[in-house]
Amino acid sequence: MIIGSKAAIAPYVQRAITLFDKNDNSACVGYLQSSILKKKVRFPVLEYAAKELYISIPKASQLALLDSIIALNEIGGNVLAGMVLQLRLEQYFKQSLNKAVEYIIAGNEWYVCDIIGERVVGHALLTMPEQTIPELNKFAKHDDKWIVRSIGVAAHYAVKKGLKKQYADEVFRLLLSLAGTTDFHTKKGIGWAAKTTAKFHPEIIERYRGVIDSDDVKQWFRTKVTIGLGRTWKYAHRYTG
Repeated sequence: MIIGSKAAIAPYVQRAITLFDKNDNSACVGYLQSSILKKKVRFPVLEYAAKELYISIPKASQLALLDSIIALNEIGGNVLAGMVLQLRLEQYFKQSLNKAVEYIIAGNEWYVCDIIGERVVGHALLTMPEQTIPELNKFAKHDDKWIVRSIGVAAHYAVKKGLKKQYADEVFRLLLSLAGTTDFHTKKGIGWAAKTTAKFHPEIIERYRGVIDSDDVKQWFRTKVTIGLGRTWKYAHRYTG
């Protein structure tokens, strides 16, 4: 069975909230797992469920609940946790980013990085770029490959959703600083963002064309930029030069 609507999932969420209200965090999480997370649920419907949990569960208890949900190691649990953290960003910015980092590292899979990275880091970049970009600069130096990848995930999301050009430019410079990486998963994330930036802001690519063509930048990065521009790199030079 696929749970594909808010109306279909609402009774399960309300039951989970009732169990939580009875001071039974374990029963609440167990019920969420059996009734929702073990089933096929569309991501937007899971996001609705997360919003209901955020509204109903006291803020002081939310992180402990998310820790328990993440510990289940269910794909949908990352959507619930990511969405609740997104909703907490405005009030608990640094704490929410730190939790996202913790969950991404613990998940140790590309889909965990992407699900949480978009909903937390990406949303933070889109809505609070001046606070978030310094954090992304720290992410770039992180020992964990998934946290470095999350820079690309976040940039792709934010640029696609309309990140202002001045901030897209700053983030692209950060992407360029990572264009020499050889890790497969990092390349995928950073390349994804480079392609998206080229698609939505070709003028940024033109500004940094000299750097992109330098030996410090790997061919995989140039290839992603070319795909984003929608034409060959040689033609792009002719067209914009």
